[in-house]
Amino acid sequence: MKKPLLGLAMMPEADFVSAVLPLLQTQSVDVLEWSFDTFYDAEELEWLSGLLDLYAENNRLLGHGVYYSLFDARWADRQEVWLKKLKEEVKRRRYNHITEHFGFMNTENFHQGVPLPVPLLPKTLQIGKDRLSRLQDAVEIPVGVENLAFSFSMDDVKEQGEFLDKLVEDIDGFLILDLHNIYCQSCNFEVDMREIINLYPLEKVKEIHLSGGSWQDSAYGKKPVRRDTHDDRIPEEILNLLPEVLIQCHPEYVIIERLGHTLHTEAEKQIFFDDFNRVKKIIELSDYPVGEEKIWNRKKTVHSQPVEDLLLYAEQTELTRLLFDGNTTESIKNRDFHYFKPESWDEEMITTAQQIIKKWNPY
Repeated sequence: MKKPLLGLAMMPEADFVSAVLPLLQTQSVDVLEWSFDTFYDAEELEWLSGLLDLYAENNRLLGHGVYYSLFDARWADRQEVWLKKLKEEVKRRRYNHITEHFGFMNTENFHQGVPLPVPLLPKTLQIGKDRLSRLQDAVEIPVGVENLAFSFSMDDVKEQGEFLDKLVEDIDGFLILDLHNIYCQSCNFEVDMREIINLYPLEKVKEIHLSGGSWQDSAYGKKPVRRDTHDDRIPEEILNLLPEVLIQCHPEYVIIERLGHTLHTEAEKQIFFDDFNRVKKIIELSDYPVGEEKIWNRKKTVHSQPVEDLLLYAEQTELTRLLFDGNTTESIKNRDFHYFKPESWDEEMITTAQQIIKKWNPY
């Protein structure tokens, strides 16, 4: 079993390109991950297309979707269009695999939405499996799902690993284990990272994401909230845990993420460069066991009509609106939903969701 390839989540901004150029010039970046759907309605710059094509031609390009929305309870035209464009994208450019995020975004201006979690229930699992199998049928390469950073409650944290395990089983899919997402949950719910990680089906982890984030002051005078903002160095706690996680998961890829507009100064670029080299050293020194390569078994699915649940869709829509309109946490916790259980949600996380949604303004 080979050691994982180290790569970057590619960003088109000039500051990002300036920061990563020395790594590209020395061929230190083994693999690139590209969020292809962020350019569905835009034209790629010539240099960007050339770089992505180069990695694709060498079987070193990964596709990472953002806007499909696996758990939107109503099947929308935009998802049909998204899949059609994905088919065109994978014909134009060779990807090793395609991944998406856990959660739902069902606002009209979904390109500015943020994924919110759903509870593990028979209907939500059925919807997620339906959406994921339609994604899989659109491509002839493996499909995976990334764990979500944001959680309303400890229940969300505890059940996400089981949820993802069940979600990908029908397509022989895999997981991206984002360690900063785990770090956010660890900080916000005061649970050890190892405890959360061990709730996941680690044998299904094919890729690891690493990034930094930021602290948000508590609205209640409590400890600050950790946010997955991709705008700072990788926390020391994550780097210290990485060797252990590599042994547990045996991933094929390790990807470092940083938003392209957050690398303005030379100091910021040096921090990013140092993070990359430190992760590279950790991989080189890792005690990687010898074993068999994971073999993907392509499974065909015969689809009928998309699975929908209009009550769940109505609740998803209402929840997003309640959060956006700035309703009190008390009124949200007292809301009598059928699928969601806001009475068990952490008030700090409700406030955090409100702030995130207001920032992105998906309406």
